[in-house]
Amino acid sequence: MITDTTKWFTSWFDTPFYHILYKNRDDSEAHEFMDTLTNYLNIPELGTVLDLACGKGRHALYLNTLGYHVTGVDLSENSIKHAKQFENDTLHFEVHDMCKPYNTQFDAVFNLFTSFGYFDKEEDNLNTIKAIKANLNDFGFGVIDFMNSEFIIDNLVPTELKTVDGIDFNLKRCIEDGYIVKDISFSVNGEDYNFQERVRAFTLNDFEKLFKKANVHLLDVFGDYKLRKFNAKTSERLVMIFK
Repeated sequence: MITDTTKWFTSWFDTPFYHILYKNRDDSEAHEFMDTLTNYLNIPELGTVLDLACGKGRHALYLNTLGYHVTGVDLSENSIKHAKQFENDTLHFEVHDMCKPYNTQFDAVFNLFTSFGYFDKEEDNLNTIKAIKANLNDFGFGVIDFMNSEFIIDNLVPTELKTVDGIDFNLKRCIEDGYIVKDISFSVNGEDYNFQERVRAFTLNDFEKLFKKANVHLLDVFGDYKLRKFNAKTSERLVMIFK
């Protein structure tokens, strides 16, 4: 039995099973979101973008095809190792802790697909927003694309079985001490695996408090990838644009 819940965002993300479970994420939706977002922000031609917690680089790769100079960073060494095969003169990947400022400023910093709120230390949530601000040039915009916690909690599916590539993933979800918790268990070649995802159930109000502490100005809030108005009860996403 392998159980590792201490730092799931390094251990679980670094397993091949994480990428198997989530392999069917909708790339067309992600691409449409990037089109809509970059148009809305009016990022300059050949502009620079930092994809913060980029995973294997699916957003970074597409942003690069739109003509932007993109840097993707992630804590997962395995994800960055995979992404590096796609590097070119205007696309680079690096292992980096997003709680700390990167050494360059950008026209935009994107933190996408709920890649926030899983830190062991509470202060690292604030540190990350401060780091994003430090990574923005004078005209740059920060974007955090988070789940709408209120909607997720109201529509929580307690148990689910997902079969991907012949692996039966048993998923159990609950709310625990202000976190949305997902327990993931499965067996491969007779060996049992257990992992846990813990994401802080931040609301818009929680983010507003963090932004105030970080001296960041919230400009717009949207509720989906088409950038429609945010509604705490019905929106699936919480997309925040700030500087």
